[in-house]
Formats: sequence, structure tokens, C-alpha cells
Amino acid sequence: MDLELVTIGTELLLGFTVDTNSAFLGQALAGAGVRITRRTSVPDEPAAVAAAVSEALARSRLVITTGGLGPTKDDLSKTVVAELFGLPLEFHQEIWDAIVARFARMGRKLSDRNRCQAEVPRGATVLPNPRGTAPGLWISGAPGEVIMLPGVPGEMRGLVSNEVVPRLAARSGGTVVRSHVLRTTGIAESMLAERLEPVEDSLAPLTLAYLPSLEGVDLRLTVWNAEPDRADALLAEAAARLQQPIAEHVYGTGQQDLAEVVLARFRERQWTLAVAESCTGGMLGTRITAIPGSSGVFRGGLIAYHDELKRDLGVPARILEQHGAVSEETVREMALAARRKYGATTALAISGIAGPDGGSSEKPVGTVWIAHADAAGSEAHRAVFPGSRQEIRIRATQAALWRLWRRARAATL
Repeated sequence: MDLELVTIGTELLLGFTVDTNSAFLGQALAGAGVRITRRTSVPDEPAAVAAAVSEALARSRLVITTGGLGPTKDDLSKTVVAELFGLPLEFHQEIWDAIVARFARMGRKLSDRNRCQAEVPRGATVLPNPRGTAPGLWISGAPGEVIMLPGVPGEMRGLVSNEVVPRLAARSGGTVVRSHVLRTTGIAESMLAERLEPVEDSLAPLTLAYLPSLEGVDLRLTVWNAEPDRADALLAEAAARLQQPIAEHVYGTGQQDLAEVVLARFRERQWTLAVAESCTGGMLGTRITAIPGSSGVFRGGLIAYHDELKRDLGVPARILEQHGAVSEETVREMALAARRKYGATTALAISGIAGPDGGSSEKPVGTVWIAHADAAGSEAHRAVFPGSRQEIRIRATQAALWRLWRRARAATL
């Protein structure tokens, strides 16, 4: 089953509000066997809303709208859609009573402006919204069907889960649209595509999407309109086939964070970890400590931004003088010193030039050295990352975690 989505709100187009509703709807509806074929965003203007909804109905007889159901003058979606269907608005006392009771419970003053939220296009199905004052609406008629939902994310999500998905799932015949995501890092999108080219043709009827980000490239496999058990089997088989040529770069699935995977490996081996950071300024420690239970592995670390702190950590002054703060020698010493200082099984160190200034022909902006130290010794790796200062720092943090993950997979300490 296909439908179109129309998101309504000038704030979405101006960039003041990030549209998280569309992402939630795409995932929630896919589980019910429903595919969003097109998404249109329009401002809070009657003509724009009318055109978007009518055009969507002409292409697909089923449309979901979000936004424009509030009590203010720019909340006009309901009136516009009712006019498209030729339906008058009727006041529903039971909706008004629920709004009055809600305001009373919260100890808030009720405005006459809220009365418009108790008006419903004649014959529309009211979708109760216990999380807010604007109910959802399901309007059916000659043009097709429009499901109208509030734009407030918490309210919209509750209505989708409790009212919309069950109704649509009953129509889908038990089929689903289901996806499986493999998370990769340490390899460029073009190189990834080159390695996977021999495999891609064999994935049909599943589809494969490449989703690049600063931290890596996610590979999303999707099966369309299949029975749930069949969909799971197809996805598992395709994921195993996809992983073979790129196993050293696949660190997880779904929304797994690389730091989470690293910590799990360390926990299995009863290892501990410490860090010493320079250009990343605490990003590495933040990624690690964001994972619940990280205290069982992570000892702590130091942001050794100034050379004086690198010396205090244990980096010999002669190393800094001869090779500089951004060098293989310095980053190795940082890792070794952090391991000693914090009594950790393994230590990880980062030093680099995040820019926008400070680079040279020998060490351009984006140059980063990463080292780890453990009982077997130390290793260092150099990379040059593109992007802004923030992007370089994010890429460096991810690269450090990837090096650590590879070490944890291969080591037998």
C-alpha cells in the first residue's frame, strides 16, 4: 500500500524546526506494509496546503498530513482539507469537554481560540489524542482519504502507533516493508560500492541504499511487501552475502554506535581503556561515556591540548621539540603515558590539526595521528581528513574507535 505525506509548517521550511516526524512515519508505516512514495513540505498558507493535498490525492488516493491543527490563526489545515472534500465543520461537544478537562488538570487558563480544535469535518473519524488538545482526523470522500495528524512529535507519534498503524495494517494483507542496516566505517563510499558491485545484482528483489555520514556509510537493505517471516529470512541471507567482501569494515547493525561495540569487546576480554586527546578535545571520551555501563571498562583520560600538558602526561620534551605535537612519535608517547598513568590494559591517543589554521605543506589541515598502546606495544596511524574543524574532529574520533575495534578483534591478549 502506498501513500503520500504532506508536512505543513512554515517553520519547517525556514529551518527553525527539524522534521523528525517524517522519519518516524516512514519507519512506523513500513512495519505495517505501507510505503511513503512522496513527501511534500508546504508553508502555513491556504493555497499551498490546498494545492499540495489535492495533487497528492490525484497521484495517491491516500494522504497523511502533519501540522496545522492547533488553535492559532496559522493553523488552517483542517479548514482547507474540509473544503477540498466539500464538508462543513461541525462542533463536537465531547471534544470540547475533553479539552476543558485537560486544561483544568494542568491548572492552565483556557482560551476561546481552542474551540476551533473541537470542530470536525462532517463524517470524519476522530482519532483521540490523549497527549494534546488537537485530535487526529480521518477524512474519506470522493477525492480519496486524508489522515490529518498534529505536528507536535509526541502527539503525532502516539496517534500513529495507536490509531493509524493498526487501521492501515488491517488493509495491507499482512505484508510488511522491512529494512536491515549494516554499519560500516573506515572505507569510502566509492570503494565500498566497488567491492560490493559483484554482489549487488544478486540481492534482487531486495534494494540496497548507501547512506554516507561523517562516521561512515550505512548500508540499508529493504524488502518490499513480503510476509514478515519471509522478509526476515531474505534480509538475513542478503546481509550475510553483503558482509563477506567488507567484513573488516562492518562493525554493527541498526543504530549501534561503534563505541558501544568496542566496549562490548573490551568487556568480554576484561580489558580496561584510557584515552589521551588533543585535537578532539574530549570527543573520544564523550563517545565512550555516552554508552551505559562504560564505567566497567573506561578508566578515564586527559585532554592534553597544550604541549605543557603533554609533557605532564609523560611525553618527553625532546620528542615534542624534535617532532612536534602532531607526529607519530608524540602520539605513541601519549598512548604509552596514558596507559601507565591510568593503569589501563589499553590506551588510545589522538593528536592532529583540525584547522582552519595551523597547517603546512608537510602537515596540512586535517592531518591526524592516532595511536594505541597495550601489553604488546604501540602502533600509530596517520590520516588526513577533509571538512570543517568540527567534521575533522568527528572523523578523527570515529577513526580512533575503528582502529581500537580492529585491534580488539585481532588481539589475543
